[in-house]
Amino acid sequence: MPAHGQASTIYAADVTSDIAFLTDGIGAYVNAHTVPPTPLEQRLIDETHELGGVSVMQIGPAQARFMALLTRILRPKVAVEIGTFTGYSALVVAQELAADAMLIACDISDEWTSVGRPYWEDAGVADRIDLRIGPAAETLRAFDSEISVDLAFIDADKPGYWTYLDLLAPHLHERSVVLVDNVLWDGQILETDDDSPDTVALRDFNDRVLADPRFDVALLPIGDGISFITRAR
Repeated sequence: MPAHGQASTIYAADVTSDIAFLTDGIGAYVNAHTVPPTPLEQRLIDETHELGGVSVMQIGPAQARFMALLTRILRPKVAVEIGTFTGYSALVVAQELAADAMLIACDISDEWTSVGRPYWEDAGVADRIDLRIGPAAETLRAFDSEISVDLAFIDADKPGYWTYLDLLAPHLHERSVVLVDNVLWDGQILETDDDSPDTVALRDFNDRVLADPRFDVALLPIGDGISFITRAR
């Protein structure tokens, strides 16, 4: 869920990027050279955009395609999403899941997730999405110890990021991947005079995951910054 400034409403090559670490031209070029959203996905993007300012919490199309391709490659049996918003990321992931796989989607808002549910139905993937409304930390703590998570996406409240990763850790195996969104925070991560709670939480998260011997991490300049995390070898 990008916050201030992420270009999550870039839909066409002639729309410029306002991501701080990309020029407008490069942002447009990235979108022009990435497979665009399907018509169904685009309708969900457009409906979310009509919500106004909160629509910046939706991931951008290039990031969505990255997540879809990664899901296709990993072929997860169990995926977890923490922060579903209006369901675009859940839609693109679920469309790549096998019929016997499941995405556990965690969110606290029944109102926002209700926007995406008809699109999940139209795509024929609603039966692959187990939507759980409530605090994500409580949902993760309730996981059976035998659950093995193949792919996870964390895109929710920034102060909760470390807790979510820590709770997922016992369920990860050597080929699991965790994607964590907004870790460059529109470039604010470098602004030393920005001591807002979200910025401080993201700086702390980035430092902690790098220092934690349980994890390997690559920070990727995709969208608003994605940390690509696996279990350390």
